[in-house]
Amino acid sequence: MLAFLDLTATAPHTADERQRALQSKPPAITVDGVNKCFRLPHQQFVTLKQRALHPFQGRTYDELHALRDVTFEIADGEFFGIVGRNGSGKSTLLKCLASIYDIDSGRVSVAGRVSPFIELGVGFNPELTARDNVILNAIMLGLSRREARSRFDEIIAFAELDEFVDLKLKNYSSGMAVRLGFAVAVQVDADVLLVDEVLAVGDAAFQQKCFNEFDRMKAEGRTIVFVTHDMSSVERFCDRAMLIEKGRIRNLGQPEEISRQYSELNFGASAHSLGGAAAPAEAMPVRILGAWCEDEQGERIITQQQGERCRACMEVEFTETVNDPHFAVTFRNAARHTILVTRSEIHGPGGRYEAGDRRIVCFSFVNLLASSRYELTPSVSVPDLAAAAEVEDMASLIVAAPHWSGGVADLPHELEVRRP
Repeated sequence: MLAFLDLTATAPHTADERQRALQSKPPAITVDGVNKCFRLPHQQFVTLKQRALHPFQGRTYDELHALRDVTFEIADGEFFGIVGRNGSGKSTLLKCLASIYDIDSGRVSVAGRVSPFIELGVGFNPELTARDNVILNAIMLGLSRREARSRFDEIIAFAELDEFVDLKLKNYSSGMAVRLGFAVAVQVDADVLLVDEVLAVGDAAFQQKCFNEFDRMKAEGRTIVFVTHDMSSVERFCDRAMLIEKGRIRNLGQPEEISRQYSELNFGASAHSLGGAAAPAEAMPVRILGAWCEDEQGERIITQQQGERCRACMEVEFTETVNDPHFAVTFRNAARHTILVTRSEIHGPGGRYEAGDRRIVCFSFVNLLASSRYELTPSVSVPDLAAAAEVEDMASLIVAAPHWSGGVADLPHELEVRRP
């Protein structure tokens, strides 16, 4: 089923009320004129002998300016997103907030206890068991020994590692280590939680559990700083977001605006999967403004149970008159295999649109996809121009299923066993 919706939706009153409430609160994090530069030596020595034989070598270096005059504030209780391309300075900024890195100049102020969940394995000793690592990390994050022991069962239960609690961490998979680290981070009742992209390592079921924790902590008024490449998560959770590029703040504003700018910066227009020629975004008579998934009630989602009805949507704006455009949404799994493609032309002519028209186009279907994370690529082709615009991986959907079949979809079927 294909639906064309006029763009008439307005922000919920609850969101407006939350924004007003946040504006009246004091800052939990203040970053003022922060600069951070790394020196990269042209030659490195690993032994004293090498240094002694070449005393004057290795003194030249390049400078990498990771952060340049970064200034912003995060209100107490705000869910704040930081996005940017690889190497833009996101993780460096988060480590400065966590006091893992010293800053070269400027000021960083964080009010309250901080719980960082930044890099996989940081703070864990691979030679110790999960039991010992949980207690040590909880104490390092501010809990007393008594508090750490009292919350141990909850941490292990959240991580679903009851059977591996006495196994050394060096024998854990990356997914198991992520579950353990996140479980500790959310159980220490910190005032400020710093979360990097490491959640992408977990499986679909664990990511759903993490998102449920985000909802809980957001409702409790915790301050959360979330670094991610997933624009669906930014739009779903964040009160505000910041786009950083080459160490500088490019923009700070509403999540939908930042998500759109990030997609334009990082992806632009690429080759169209339906065979149309690639075209620069500014040369196309239609622009893709956003993409997301909805449930049957019209609520935007980033996770969904298998078997429920799903709507894959895109928002488009026409800058010129267009006749019968073709809309499409492509779903790809983590292995970059194309799993599902929905196209509008099989439903008939696309209609006529004038310059300035904006539409939300939705493809509705029963979600029978297997348990996995899927990236959505929206695209629009204009047959008269033999050209197409698309934005790679503009949104994502995590599907949770009651069992794992090994296939890419779980179609309804019946079982019959009979004699030949």
